[in-house]
Amino acid sequence: MRRVASSLLFVLPMPDLKIDRNAKTLRELTLDKLRGAIVQGYFRPGDRLVERTLCDELGVSRTVVREVLRHLETEGLVEIAAGHGPIVARLDPALIGEMYELRGLLEANAARACAELATPQLVKRLRKIRKMIEDAFEKEDLSRVLEYTEHFYDAMFEGAGKQVSLTVVKSLNARINRLRAMTIAMPGRGAESNREMNALLDAIERHDGEAASAASAAHIRRASELALDALAEQERQQQEPASRRA
Repeated sequence: MRRVASSLLFVLPMPDLKIDRNAKTLRELTLDKLRGAIVQGYFRPGDRLVERTLCDELGVSRTVVREVLRHLETEGLVEIAAGHGPIVARLDPALIGEMYELRGLLEANAARACAELATPQLVKRLRKIRKMIEDAFEKEDLSRVLEYTEHFYDAMFEGAGKQVSLTVVKSLNARINRLRAMTIAMPGRGAESNREMNALLDAIERHDGEAASAASAAHIRRASELALDALAEQERQQQEPASRRA
């Protein structure tokens, strides 16, 4: 009997060790929240990010907050100011111009390749994403506009076979979305952006690489103009005397 009991120990079912890849960790959830707060302007450029205050607002430990702040520093959303600690990264017009220049080159190249290689299935997928973006604009749900715009570009780069370019763009996504959040909130920008992006998608569907590249470049140029104008206006308001702002 002892031998039987001993042998039964080896036939117990194995535990399910498979990782649930859809479940986000507390750190990832905190990162999403704080990133979103910066991107959408809840925290403004130059604002101090005090660990104790963030712990209270987010309901997490100081260890999690520190890890998230370090990650956001690598994304370019947080910088360390001497004597002040972490602050929301300030927006430099020269760096913004350079970032849009890089975006323009990579996205126009991807748009051309995507048009040349696009399958009916890819066009259908892009059309579906575009419909979601238009619906989000109509409902003034700017967080969804940002989310689905990322999905659109992911699909376009993947359809173009430009994986290295996509990796570079994704490394800039946090800063791009911060600027995109500024521009898409401007009056009339939703309709204008939809026209620009639909022109790009029409060219992809026609397999017109030249037109797709031109449409992409035009869209980026306009976005760059709006972002720099918005930044100049913010700086003007900050420098304006308080008595005049009242």
